[in-house]
Amino acid sequence: MSRGPFRADHVGSLLRPAYLKEARARREAGAISPEDLRDIEDKAIAAVVTMQEEAGLEAITDGEFRRAFWHVDFLTAFEGIEATLSDYAVSFKGKDGAKAQTKSMLAVTGKVGRTKPIMRDSFERLKSMTSRTPKVCIPSPTYMHLRGGRKVVADAAYPDPDAFWADMIAAYREEVADLAAAGLTYLQLDDVSFATICDEGVRAQVSADGLNPDALPAAYASIVSQIVADRPAGMTVTMHTCRGNHESMWMAEGGYDAVADAMFNLCDVDGFFLEYDTERAGGFAPLRFAPRNKKIVLGLVSSKEAELETKDMLKRRIDEAARYVALEQLCISPQCGFASTAPGNRITEDIQKRKLALCVEVAREVWGDA
Repeated sequence: MSRGPFRADHVGSLLRPAYLKEARARREAGAISPEDLRDIEDKAIAAVVTMQEEAGLEAITDGEFRRAFWHVDFLTAFEGIEATLSDYAVSFKGKDGAKAQTKSMLAVTGKVGRTKPIMRDSFERLKSMTSRTPKVCIPSPTYMHLRGGRKVVADAAYPDPDAFWADMIAAYREEVADLAAAGLTYLQLDDVSFATICDEGVRAQVSADGLNPDALPAAYASIVSQIVADRPAGMTVTMHTCRGNHESMWMAEGGYDAVADAMFNLCDVDGFFLEYDTERAGGFAPLRFAPRNKKIVLGLVSSKEAELETKDMLKRRIDEAARYVALEQLCISPQCGFASTAPGNRITEDIQKRKLALCVEVAREVWGDA
């Protein structure tokens, strides 16, 4: 079984079929059992595994079909973390003036702990469905902290913030160890904090929350590194960062300049998935900070827009990036998942497959393999 990241790769989440969305709604209404929903999820995942294989991908995910949100379902599986509503709204912007807002927030209301495996069963089921490399994507805990800082951690539970991080890191390390024991060789941490903190509006809010935006990249890099510090030699760990992804909308913009040095050199991971499909991500110059032993997966293909990119444009962009980092370090992928939240982005399943296949085709033409 090969190890990622691959020349052509993807971020993880995929469009849920209509029948799966319907089944989840019926489960929430109490019309079907958890077992019924699991059977329907298994059917949908088997189909999306086949789709990824037909597109030519080597990294295969379950599309995050068992989740409603890329981060909430995982983090609330720990003891002491709850999903809440607050007045701390996050705004999303989209094409042609589209707007949305969410007031959901994760809060630490008690001592954080891991009382049971979170992703092991899902991974084992995925592994049984493919002979290619199964990939598991989990959220990094830093975004929960970025949205509110000390406000999201109850004083009664953690008068000392260092104790909170110690418990959080320990819980994650238990999860990573459990996945490694089950045979996982490809793990991705989704950490949107690094990219969103490049946005001037986010930086202003972080400062208002009593945090220093200039100090957070190094602090968050330390947390990421501690989470995966004990991973076995046979496990590849990558980190994905983007500027928000909900129904084809985004929440932040700004180049990687403010975080590049700390992100590339202090995060103990093997590669980075970086959003680079629009001018919102800035230029490629920050790639000059990337060490030679780390892979850079260029997110050049939009998961938000239906228009199919041209091979010539993608190859030109790869050439531009190769001015700052060796071509052999580079890979290509969509800039984010196709469905970070259950509704999914505003494209079709056919376009999704064509975009994934496009990454494979470009990879073969640029590097000779996918």
